[in-house]
Amino acid sequence: MTNTNKNRRGLRWAFVLAFLFVNSVVAFAQSTVTGVVKDDLGEPLAGTKVQVKGTNNVVMTDANGKFSIRANKGQQLVFSFMGFTEKTVAVDGKPMNIMMAEDAKTLNDVVVIGYGSLARKDVTSSVTTMRSEDLNIGVISEPGQMLQGKVPGLLISSTSDPNGSSSISLRGASSLREGAAMEPYYVIDGVPGVSINLVAPDDIESIDVLRDASATAIYGSKAANGVIIVTTKKGNKNGRTNVSYSGYVAADKTMKTLDMMDANQLRNYYKANDPTGYDAWASMYDFGANTDWQHEVLRTAFTHNHNLSINGGHNKTTYSASVNYKMQDGVVRGTDKNTLTGRSFVQTSFFKDHIDVSLSLNALVENAHNGPTGEQGASVLDGMYYYNPMFPVKENNTWFDHKNHELIISQNYNPMSMANEDLTKTRRRTIQAVGTLTGHIIKGLDWNWNFSYENKNVEYNTYNTTKSQLYGANGNEKRHGQASRKNYTDIKKNMETYLNYNHTWNDVHKLALMGGYSWEQQDNGDGYGIQVYNFYDDALGYHNLGVANNFNIDDGIINYAQSTLRMISFYARANYSFDSRYLFQATVRRDGSSAFGKNNRWGTFPSFSAAWRITEEKFMQNQSAFDDLKLRVGYGVSGNSLGFDAYTALLTYDATGWFPYTDANGVTYDYRTLAANKNANPDLKWERTGMFNIGLDFQTLHGRLSGTIEYYNKATKDLIYSYPVSTSRHPFDQMVANVGEISNKGIEITLSSQLVKKRNFLWTSTLNLSHNSNKVKKLSNQTFSVDYINAANPDLGGYSTTNVQRIMEGSPIGQFYLWEWAGYDETGKSIFNDYNADGNLVGTTDQPDETDRRKAGSAQPKISYGWNNELNWKNWSLTAFFQGWAGNKIFNATKAFYSNVTLMNTGKNMLACVADEQLATDTRAQAPSDRYLENGSYLRLRTLSLGYTFRNLNGWAQSIKLYATVNNVFTITGYNGCDPEVYLGGLTPGMDWRNTKYPRTRTYMFGVNINF
Repeated sequence: MTNTNKNRRGLRWAFVLAFLFVNSVVAFAQSTVTGVVKDDLGEPLAGTKVQVKGTNNVVMTDANGKFSIRANKGQQLVFSFMGFTEKTVAVDGKPMNIMMAEDAKTLNDVVVIGYGSLARKDVTSSVTTMRSEDLNIGVISEPGQMLQGKVPGLLISSTSDPNGSSSISLRGASSLREGAAMEPYYVIDGVPGVSINLVAPDDIESIDVLRDASATAIYGSKAANGVIIVTTKKGNKNGRTNVSYSGYVAADKTMKTLDMMDANQLRNYYKANDPTGYDAWASMYDFGANTDWQHEVLRTAFTHNHNLSINGGHNKTTYSASVNYKMQDGVVRGTDKNTLTGRSFVQTSFFKDHIDVSLSLNALVENAHNGPTGEQGASVLDGMYYYNPMFPVKENNTWFDHKNHELIISQNYNPMSMANEDLTKTRRRTIQAVGTLTGHIIKGLDWNWNFSYENKNVEYNTYNTTKSQLYGANGNEKRHGQASRKNYTDIKKNMETYLNYNHTWNDVHKLALMGGYSWEQQDNGDGYGIQVYNFYDDALGYHNLGVANNFNIDDGIINYAQSTLRMISFYARANYSFDSRYLFQATVRRDGSSAFGKNNRWGTFPSFSAAWRITEEKFMQNQSAFDDLKLRVGYGVSGNSLGFDAYTALLTYDATGWFPYTDANGVTYDYRTLAANKNANPDLKWERTGMFNIGLDFQTLHGRLSGTIEYYNKATKDLIYSYPVSTSRHPFDQMVANVGEISNKGIEITLSSQLVKKRNFLWTSTLNLSHNSNKVKKLSNQTFSVDYINAANPDLGGYSTTNVQRIMEGSPIGQFYLWEWAGYDETGKSIFNDYNADGNLVGTTDQPDETDRRKAGSAQPKISYGWNNELNWKNWSLTAFFQGWAGNKIFNATKAFYSNVTLMNTGKNMLACVADEQLATDTRAQAPSDRYLENGSYLRLRTLSLGYTFRNLNGWAQSIKLYATVNNVFTITGYNGCDPEVYLGGLTPGMDWRNTKYPRTRTYMFGVNINF
């Protein structure tokens, strides 16, 4: 061995000996540190990681939370446990008693804000996030029911009709147009304008509701009513495949029916009030029956729902797929719906993870059946109340028809005949493909491309059988069967590309930039329709229109006009955070749309918001009152272009009649006359909403109590409405124009708390309260003028032209404007307060007119609320959710109509209370006055659900949850109608319509969720 090798070997041994010596000295200098770790309830926290900071010296606490570790005095121990805030404590040689605080995880929750996301703590706008487990439980027939009562400011009135839709408005009505123009804008998995019906409730991961304009302005011209962003469940990268099944069965029963007279009550009432005419009346209308028509029409309805999903993946690829089937019967015979929804998603990374690509295919097939529920009289919902209880259900093995006995009673049809012989089937088929590509160009810079294609086909089929009683009722010839078919297709294409850049300097400055471009085209209404009548029999129904014997071209051709709408947009957003204390956001979007006049096709929608996280300031570091305290303020402008077609601002033509045309051979034909049918308005533009918002977010008691307080001022101008114009200047007497203004001001409060928190028991409670003040500020200008807009005609006997609401300056939408009931005159008939032209009360009158109507309350609730309680004890869970509103009025049009004592003269039925509350002489009892205006406040136990979860089932299933749920358990209200939850959307809120109001049901539901 050489001397060099010997020297190297000796040097190595010297280093080893020195290292061992140093470590022995350090070990000798160290002392053993002991202690116990507990949670904020004082319970031992087993499994807590205890580490000497900067070393690999780590131990774990035992089952009693105790630990023992060797460390020098002055060194720091780091305590960490999942779900708790990490804690660092210096060693002082004494035993340690460590209390861990729960991590305020909601501060780090991801919030989707459109074209990106932020941690909750960095959000500067008003955004409410609902996780899938927070959504309403029950038979969800349409999307609004999932969010009812859950989001402050989001006012939803739902329906029990399987084919119905809820009214939904966010922070008040802000349009004079109905339908989509009054509803929020939906974005699903980044694709704007998608129907939420394309997503089964079980496939939803979270819903983010953008409530103020500083958040919604990034969606520009479609965001004035708020934006609801839905994120669906995706795959995972844990290398395993997860399969889950959820399903339920449910039964629905009508909560309350109208107390109508039975046959004996009707006989006795007529006999008591017109004894001399009783025999003649009975000879016409008394067929000896005692039929409860509500009992005949209504039934117990059953629903079953099944959802099967699969997801999985690894570090490169994730995937998910699901299929959902639901069959739902309605409590009204002839109403039902079945829905099949399928979703699939796959995402993968390649090119050294610099590119992510995803593809999703989604489909919906829906079949809905319904009977007549619209026109007065020709409605099952109307007929089951008014049809004579002395009539039998059937006669000679067919539906009883009073017309066969030469009884001519207007607007009067056997409801069981309508439910069985006048049927409508609607089929909706939607397919959607979405592709995304994200390029990770450099660290912090991503380039995103989104492509979507949606094809929606809707088919309406109606068949009135040869036994139908409806036709021949309106002066038409009796039709031996009638069929109609309508079909149209809507196609939507969308392409968006945008850049996201995120960078942090010195752990203090955070900057996020986004800029993009969007292109959208909608081809709507490409369809046709035809109606034929007089069939030999009902064997084919509407399936072969060619076997019908008659066709009338004037009413047999059902016109559709295809329209193409295009929109392009440029948008940008900047977020800046300094030291997580001062947060700023600015957005701008510029939209161009073909929907508006050629002079106003472009609009710009800016916003700015800022937030101050007060608890990050140095002067707040030693306080213990707040875990987090953030003040937000923002202002933004958004628009409303929803509910338009390509022809709204254009001069259009249509077939207006026929003229004889003689060709060169002298043959004469009937040709269509084409002529303009409405005025053009090249200046038509967007409705614009500006909103100021200020909010305070807080967390205290180690996350046990958190909440938000918001104030907003929302002003909408350039409201679109059809105004009368002079025909000396325009071809037609109406023009669609921008004139009006509406304001909404409100306060919203959300409180969430853990009321009880023990080792095996947790009670969490969330309360939200909302107040909104709606007011129409302006309806006219120098060019277009209207004094007011009459609305809400209850169509009462003898008063078919009288409305009960007015839209007018200084009042909210839904302002009731009624005659004032003043009692009876000497003949026992209703009289009303009489006002002169100056508005002074001058007496009473039995013939009130428009000048005698007065303000009488509003349909707008003064407060709406939701209160959710979740209790968990070991494997048991209990949910109790209360919801309601207060301070609103309802016009009970149902009671008004069925209080008409003259109904009995034609054999129709009346409310049982008429015998006690009405004078038989009062032939004006049904007059639309404040007599039928009632308080609509209510409190409802919306959901009561009890569940039990089995866990770790020998490896073949992760968990199985069984649950039982009751919806609409009870309602506390002073309202005398069947249900105080009336429709609050559109321009006629607060009306209890008799012929369209579907009975409210109580639902009993049993379900299972299995995670394999």
